[in-house]
Amino acid sequence: MQNLITYLVEDNPIVLTSLMEALSELVHLDITAYSASQSEANHWLRKHNGDWHLAIVDLFLKQGTGLGVLAACRDRAPHQKVVILTNYATPEIRARSVALGADAVFDKSTELDRLMNFCTEQALQLAEKSGSGKAPAALAPRSLLN
Repeated sequence: MQNLITYLVEDNPIVLTSLMEALSELVHLDITAYSASQSEANHWLRKHNGDWHLAIVDLFLKQGTGLGVLAACRDRAPHQKVVILTNYATPEIRARSVALGADAVFDKSTELDRLMNFCTEQALQLAEKSGSGKAPAALAPRSLLN
């Protein structure tokens, strides 16, 4: 199965580490970079436009919000998915996130299994579309803005 080239936006170092470990062990993905703020995320996503498959974005960040990151990703390619992962997955937040272009919204405390399933499904779809079973060349691991 093809690995998803994944970008994380999370400002809590403990949550970031736990998420990176869980995703790397349980799902076919490569975490290529991460950031803690909206401006860093927007910069990286613009600079690497087309080089990633999945962005997993926290709602509340050190600077800015995940909604701002979502808005900056509106013109992404169809194969690029952006999901919100938050402790505040209220019906209003879900609706607003989807309206801004989120492909899905997951609650950190109760829906991590759904996030894992979503990631696996996206990896399968990517492998089917490419037919090659190979992922595009990955960026340097955890490079923030290079």
